[in-house]
Amino acid sequence: MSNPVDRVRILWADHLGLARGKYVPASLAASGARHCTGTWALGYDRDMTPYTPGSHWEEGLPDFEATFDESDLRPGWEVNTQVVVANLRRHGAAFEVSPKATLEQAVEAWREIGYEPFVGIELEAYLMEPDGAGGWKPLHAPGAYVYGTGPAVDPTGTIDEIWRVATDCGMPIESVNSEYDPAQFEFTLRYTNAVRAADDAFLFKLMAKEIAAKRGYLLTFMGKPLSNNGGSGLHFNMSFKDAKGNNVINDTGSEDGISSFAKHAIGGMLAHHQALAGICAPTVNAYKRLRPASLSGFWANWGYDHRGATIRIPSERGSAARLEHRLSDGAAVIYTAMAAVLHAARFGVIDQLDPGVHEGGTGLDTIDAKVGVPPSLSQALDAFEADTRLVEALGATIVAQHVAVKRSEWERYCNATTDWEINEYLNFL
Repeated sequence: MSNPVDRVRILWADHLGLARGKYVPASLAASGARHCTGTWALGYDRDMTPYTPGSHWEEGLPDFEATFDESDLRPGWEVNTQVVVANLRRHGAAFEVSPKATLEQAVEAWREIGYEPFVGIELEAYLMEPDGAGGWKPLHAPGAYVYGTGPAVDPTGTIDEIWRVATDCGMPIESVNSEYDPAQFEFTLRYTNAVRAADDAFLFKLMAKEIAAKRGYLLTFMGKPLSNNGGSGLHFNMSFKDAKGNNVINDTGSEDGISSFAKHAIGGMLAHHQALAGICAPTVNAYKRLRPASLSGFWANWGYDHRGATIRIPSERGSAARLEHRLSDGAAVIYTAMAAVLHAARFGVIDQLDPGVHEGGTGLDTIDAKVGVPPSLSQALDAFEADTRLVEALGATIVAQHVAVKRSEWERYCNATTDWEINEYLNFL
């Protein structure tokens, strides 16, 4: 006999990608939960940016609601607890700054032109242990190597436990392996419809971090947590089905097995590449990962099974044909980043954009591409705001909310004295 469910953990993604919510007794959960709109003015430092869109600052920071359908309840990873990703509403309508609602609108826009987007998500992360001085260092794994599995790369069994719990909670994993650097791992979640894929990845990140925390570790999805190690990305593997269920990325009649539809979608993503950085790479740190020759999604380019290209066409064809978008990192809000990429791809299909010639350089010491992402968060936000078509598609209010909080974040960074500055200058000046 299964254990009784005592409570429901009602969760939702905020503008920073944080999993906010409440525990509610199971007997009361059907009523949902209420939260303060001031949440949407918060930065990582908990300071509020006044008059941030969505905060309803001028109204005294009222409530919004987190509601859900009973069919969306899932097994949780805590004892006698179910979890659910809520829908955010205010005054009977979708809350204007809800990341999940923004993705749902992007999916609906695709349906209006006859297609259903499917997404498989890859997440990269470092497993860290205490360094003895109040900070963190990569988990000690002296036998680790690229594409490693087993105790050599996971000596504590933490990654093994994450896999088991993900399976129990209905978040199917397609593969797990160690990445280039010791204590870095890649988690590939099984593809499904776009909204479900985002829900799965959102819950997976939270669950995996909490499993690690219970063991005394930190699992971080930060884009570039270590100066001298590789960065961690968030990749969207996208395909689209037509009304007959056909994967329209594939085309058996073309020389490369890839459809003109797919090429147009690539053209759209490339045309909006610099603007997409402002939502897919939304931290100061992201631009330390996004550098030339870093195989990170820096360039506005595409290629066949080419990791030096932002949009990679993996070698599979048929039902497995897909486009891999490699710009984002783990700081991106999965829902809004995916929505923005889907909109850009849709623009390309509608306008029948030509993506140009595929990348012919190595991506390391040679490159054909000429356009990269902006060099900083501030300039990426400029490009994002200037892309009026993308802003309109996502929604002017959620874009203004994002930009307001991120401008504040940038200002704090510019005003802060860093450890690097102290180490570099203090003893000499």
